[in-house]
Amino acid sequence: MTRSASNRRVAPKAVAARLSPLHLAPDSLGFALDGAAFAVGAVRKGMALPAALAAVPVSAPAAMAGHARGAIQDIAYRTLRRLGTADVLIAQLVRKAPAAHVGDVLACALALLADDAQHAAYTPFTVVDQAVTAIGARREFAFAKGLVNAVLRTFLREREACLEKAQAEAVAKWNYPVWWIEAVRRAWPDAWQNVLAAGNRPGPLTLRVNARRATVAEYLHTLDANGIAAAAVGPHAVRLASPLPVDRIPGFAQGVVSVQDAGAQRAAEQLGARDGMRVLDACAAPGGKTCHVLELADVELVSLESDPVRAARIEENLVRLGLSASVIVGDAGAPSAWYDARPFDRILADVPCSASGIVRRHPDVRWLRRATDIPALVAEQRRILEALWPLLAPGGELLYITCSIFPEEGEEQARWFESTHEDAVRLGAPGQLLPTCPGAAAELSAPLPIGTHAAESERTGADIDHDGFFYARFQKR
Repeated sequence: MTRSASNRRVAPKAVAARLSPLHLAPDSLGFALDGAAFAVGAVRKGMALPAALAAVPVSAPAAMAGHARGAIQDIAYRTLRRLGTADVLIAQLVRKAPAAHVGDVLACALALLADDAQHAAYTPFTVVDQAVTAIGARREFAFAKGLVNAVLRTFLREREACLEKAQAEAVAKWNYPVWWIEAVRRAWPDAWQNVLAAGNRPGPLTLRVNARRATVAEYLHTLDANGIAAAAVGPHAVRLASPLPVDRIPGFAQGVVSVQDAGAQRAAEQLGARDGMRVLDACAAPGGKTCHVLELADVELVSLESDPVRAARIEENLVRLGLSASVIVGDAGAPSAWYDARPFDRILADVPCSASGIVRRHPDVRWLRRATDIPALVAEQRRILEALWPLLAPGGELLYITCSIFPEEGEEQARWFESTHEDAVRLGAPGQLLPTCPGAAAELSAPLPIGTHAAESERTGADIDHDGFFYARFQKR
């Protein structure tokens, strides 16, 4: 699913602070807290979290480095899902704003301490001790050891009162910028709390079963034989009860399954490509939709991506799955540079968007995005749609997709397109799928699933778990 780049993003070298050497064991929590704080600080400066994590220096033997990076990643993701709470707590507990790295270590520690005992990853004593150790291990911040110790111990002594006071502020209660909270409230007045809560829970690990290699029932049998609990959640979707590294997922390396959210899997199913058709997957990286289309039909497929690095990922996925497509590096909004004048029977336009529907998997998005980004994204989406529509054969269909929950990028765009193109006939499609997360909704005593289509609710029931997407389908007269 296409995720638009932030216009504030900076190169990794620009945020690779020249800190003093860190003399901590790579398998210690202190080391992980320091690395996670580095990543959180980079996100604050405008870098996407994956790039920020990749820029964290980890000097250790390979096996230990892998463990350290895993711990750093876990804490960074937890912190960005709790960053509003952590920052408000710091403002309450510290009279003068601390140095940036000190504040980020505090944010990471407070994000861990804010979890109740049932969900805590570490004991409170360990978090406090290792946060102080992490600060002391950097000579330029050693002066702040006492501050970090005092702030964290005060929080533990007054935890309930501190959290209650903090959550009087919307940014701390919901862990989104205020503009985002208000935008979701306006768009979905009956579901906004569920939508926000769903975005604060990690998404499940959902697999797409390669229809050329196995059925869902057959693959569930394979998982059961390997002692892995799972359930079917779609025609080709299987959700694991507990996440696993891909190297431990049966059949992954052999191309039997791929990782793809249940909501994202609707793309190839809705496209309805049939054998012999010519299909364009625009904005295609990392290639999940391209591969799913090819798993369902024998088509001539052009997979288009503007970023050469991301285009390489499409090739990797095709090789793993044993599939073939023409991968082209080019701008979907400027087809004159790559289009060969042969019309397409189907076009899948998964356009750049706010990524507001996938924040549970990308918690940095909410802090990187600004309200002023939305109009620019809307304009980019329209530019791409205007460029792609002439490439569609008469009688062909275009499927418009965003991984957004904002109507400006969804229903409002679909209505604009239909009203400005006399030869476009709008067909049935899921429309807006709001993110669902049964656990988050239960905490709010609100019904699930969240969504605007009753048929979708009746079909899936409350157990479905997917990210947020918008789907609209148009046929050319």
